[in-house]
Amino acid sequence: MRNIKKINDAWLFSKGVKAAPEVMPEQWTALDLPFTWNGLDGQDGGNDYYRGKGCFVKRLKSSDFPQGDVHYIQFDGVNSSAEVFFNGKLICTHHGGYSTFRARLDDIHDENILCVIADNSVNDTVYPQMADFTFYGGIYRDVSLIGVKNQHFELDYFGGSGIKITPTVVDDHAEVEVVAYAKNSEGCKAVFTVFSEDGAEVASSESDSAENFRTTIKIDNPHLWHGTRSPYLYSLKAELVFEDLIVDEISISFGIRSFEIDPDKGFILNGEPYPLRGVARHQDRPQIGNALLHEHHLEDIELITEMGANTVRLAHYQHSQDFYELCDKYGLVVWAEIPYISEHLKKGFDNTKSQMQELIIQNYNHPSIVVWGLSNEISMNSALNSDLINNHKMLNDLAHSLDKTRKTVLAVLSLCSPDEEYVHLTDVVSYNHYFGWYGGEVSMYKPWYDKFHKKYPNKAIGLSEYGCEALNWHSSQPMQGDYTEEYQAYYHEEMIKQIIDMPYLWATHVWNMFDFAADARAEGGENGMNHKGLVSFDRKYKKDSFYAYKAWLSTEPFVHICSKRYIKRVEENTKITVYSNLNEVSLYVDGKLISTQKKEKYPFFYFNVPNVGSQVLLAKSGEYTDTATIEKVEEFEASYRMDEGGEVLNWFEITCPEGRLSINDNIGTIMSTFRGKLFMLKLAKIIINKLKSKKSKQTDDNQKEMSASRSFSINKTTIELAKGFSVKRVVQMLNLGIPKAQMIELNEALNKIKKPK
Repeated sequence: MRNIKKINDAWLFSKGVKAAPEVMPEQWTALDLPFTWNGLDGQDGGNDYYRGKGCFVKRLKSSDFPQGDVHYIQFDGVNSSAEVFFNGKLICTHHGGYSTFRARLDDIHDENILCVIADNSVNDTVYPQMADFTFYGGIYRDVSLIGVKNQHFELDYFGGSGIKITPTVVDDHAEVEVVAYAKNSEGCKAVFTVFSEDGAEVASSESDSAENFRTTIKIDNPHLWHGTRSPYLYSLKAELVFEDLIVDEISISFGIRSFEIDPDKGFILNGEPYPLRGVARHQDRPQIGNALLHEHHLEDIELITEMGANTVRLAHYQHSQDFYELCDKYGLVVWAEIPYISEHLKKGFDNTKSQMQELIIQNYNHPSIVVWGLSNEISMNSALNSDLINNHKMLNDLAHSLDKTRKTVLAVLSLCSPDEEYVHLTDVVSYNHYFGWYGGEVSMYKPWYDKFHKKYPNKAIGLSEYGCEALNWHSSQPMQGDYTEEYQAYYHEEMIKQIIDMPYLWATHVWNMFDFAADARAEGGENGMNHKGLVSFDRKYKKDSFYAYKAWLSTEPFVHICSKRYIKRVEENTKITVYSNLNEVSLYVDGKLISTQKKEKYPFFYFNVPNVGSQVLLAKSGEYTDTATIEKVEEFEASYRMDEGGEVLNWFEITCPEGRLSINDNIGTIMSTFRGKLFMLKLAKIIINKLKSKKSKQTDDNQKEMSASRSFSINKTTIELAKGFSVKRVVQMLNLGIPKAQMIELNEALNKIKKPK
């Protein structure tokens, strides 16, 4: 029988070691796994976290090995490349930091040395190399020893389980095809038994084969896996029998469901419309990075489902089996993808292939997964690249050859034209748009999608990323770029209103569920972080925007008063926003009813409250209540306003006279005036000169590093969409280094131009 033993404890570690030690080292750091060496320097900003090699060593006695004729070592995640040595011999090399891999252990002695050299160095062959998140180095998931008989289910095929389960719904029954792959299987038979969720035997079958075991099991009146509404799971026990003895056994959960993705109707689950509305997830946490435990994954899934989401995009890499299993159990529909992201590597073709093989083979049996993501924003430099196109065609064909039941998908860069060939290579497509944050207006989403849908009516289109950043900054007049919790809440309110009116969107995923580390970033007043999360990095604070989605998506009754951290306010009358999924909300101030409002189309309630002294607010709907406090002050509370200092131009330093233009106005508005066109010619010259200067200073190394802001190529589509971007945002995105004084001069020049009526 199969025996598995985790060996996460009692390792020795040293950073920078490039060769495997032949004996157990002295004075190395003792630690337990999981572990990353970038838990601190990968989260503090500066884009200077250690990217190199780290060596892990463990002593194994023969008694430490589980019983078995054959032994394997399994690594659930080593970032991003790994060399594994056993008793001084290199037994395995693996490239890809997010997937499971195994190696066979032979010549086991009484005393053995296991050594792993992990490497997250910059290179030009292994993805990811450029992306807006930290690439944590280390052994950050479990390590296990596996003992099996000579006859056993396959352990050498891309880290998979050796069992492939394909349920198909046919009228009133399901046909469950099971294929099992085994080593030394001559003379063996496989016995398959299906159990219900409560453990009762449902059906069984046997198969004899010299190479692989294949059978189809019929299940009458199956209980379907129906997302968050009914995430029902069966389990399959596969037994390998040799000479009437069970020599290996595996148990795997699976779900029975059907789905379609329709260009007009969106996502359809088991024949019913099932709009996918949810979030994307990065997995890291403060100080421990990606070195997560089961309780971390469980907390994440519970927060996502509390919000009412029914889908999650697991970006931008293969996630832990723990999390895929939780998605199965909790009913979240999953977009799974490989880290083919941002920058196409000429030498990365084989690595995209192997990472896609591992992703699909290791995760084939999860009913939660419906699409395989081929790449993310890969057209950052250009989509007109034959090598890039061929890489995607290979991945698309590979995904379909490995899995004929699921769809392929792309997450496309906002500024990539919908007419590009690569946009139409996959079965379905989604776009990453940040109108209303990186530039443009939040109102631009629906017009853009309606135009795409009209031009390509047979192509299912979704929204794979959208969002904006928020920290503990506050304003009664929030505006794009101020990083306030109020602007983020306003942005997502407007997004929800638009998404409701676009039922053809096959899926929408907020970027992001949680704040996450991106060491190259320097935004919002806290370096090293991307603050687009609906929940804080430590999972302790749910931002107001979290409750906007909960009001829209969740059926759990509640009321929530927004801006609880924004207590001191200067205005005479202040706006109080309440989110609730109930039909009406009453607001009381110091026990006095202000008004009662009924929900119309959207679950957002707005009240105007006189701001006098210190007051207690109570929002009430039936038995559900929430409270907050506000206080009238004479001067704006400085701690509520981000002041980045230095050469950063803060939003409150930009003068915006009424009826006059400013650098906060979008380019389209500016160019609608004659004087505005002249201004834009002047600005274009400044940008061209800065880009030329910047390019001449770049080296081969720093071209590979992710800049603090997103960088986009300038092309026809860029120019067209740029009309909706503000001058300030364009300058920020291009990372031109224009001095604050010059930006103020540009703003003053615009202040002299009247706004068009």
